Amino acid sequence: MCLVEGVEMYVARLGEGYIVKRMPDTGSHHAPDCPSYEPPAEFSGLGQVLGSAITEDPATGETTLKLDFPLTKMPGRSTMPPIGGEGGSVSSTGTKLSLRGLLHYLWDQAELTRWHPGFAGKRTWATVRRHLLHAAEHKLARGDALRARLYVPEPFSVEERDSINARRLSQWQTAVPALGKAQQLMLLICEVKEIVPARYGFKAIVKHMPDQAFAIDEQLYRRLGRRFESELALWGASDDIHMVMIATFGVSSAGVPAIHELCLMPVTRQWLPVEDGFEMQLLDKLVDENRAFVKGLPYNLGTGDRIASVALTDCEGSAPMLFIVPAGLEEAAPGLDAAETSFPMWLWRRSGEPMPSFPPARTRSPRSIAPAQA
Repeated sequence: MCLVEGVEMYVARLGEGYIVKRMPDTGSHHAPDCPSYEPPAEFSGLGQVLGSAITEDPATGETTLKLDFPLTKMPGRSTMPPIGGEGGSVSSTGTKLSLRGLLHYLWDQAELTRWHPGFAGKRTWATVRRHLLHAAEHKLARGDALRARLYVPEPFSVEERDSINARRLSQWQTAVPALGKAQQLMLLICEVKEIVPARYGFKAIVKHMPDQAFAIDEQLYRRLGRRFESELALWGASDDIHMVMIATFGVSSAGVPAIHELCLMPVTRQWLPVEDGFEMQLLDKLVDENRAFVKGLPYNLGTGDRIASVALTDCEGSAPMLFIVPAGLEEAAPGLDAAETSFPMWLWRRSGEPMPSFPPARTRSPRSIAPAQA
């Protein structure tokens, strides 16, 4: 057990087997170095959507997700997805997951927000893909299995090109329009190689899919440049940044995939999500110092909402919460005062002050629990 007094768990039947799972909303009750540990929901965007947009049934082990974007083709022009929180938008209520919120949830569930020195050199696209698909299992969205709707490109291989294409086309059949019926859309999570003009309109070229691009209409392309200007600038400024895209797409009767809505998420070389260059500096230093941590994600929250960038999981006692305080904000946001919480706090005020030293790691050997994944 991760704690002497123990933490209640339960056995869930999933498919043909059984697994031991933590009780809903108890991740923060576990020891920070336990595989079942999860930072307190109130320190990330998860707290806003848990229990409303995300509900878990312990009796079945299944999780129901409420989405605020369509999975059927709607008439009219393409629109950028509401990410929540921006300008007091009503989409920030947390009752449904935005497209970005869904990507953050799956990234969290796939444990791709976790880092441990033992993961160095082992987190490849094949690893990312495998854990994302596993995270989508036993999740329901709009009454259907999320896993059946999700397409994550396989690592490309010249020798396996034909079989990879055959599996892709077979999965895409559900997204081909049928006469007299609403077109069913699929979800795509991939790494973007480039988004460029095409002979007609624009196209997104995806890594591991050299023979198939995704069409983007001009209006969506223009909105993409405005909405994700900072993410695209970060991507263009550093070769160490990967750009992950989540999108809804349909397939024409001619077999051409076209994106309807999309959201971009920059990630580091270790596939850890970053909001800006300051978070990139923070994560790079933590990785260089061989620290273990969990990266916080905003889900539906906007830029004005304060969340912990990182929870350190290799310290004695409770995991310290690491915050980056924007320039011009003299004090931490309400509710993040160290005196008002039982969790240790670390603040980096980025208005010219150097990054403070991190809380020290434990000196004793950690419990002998193998990392859950790489």
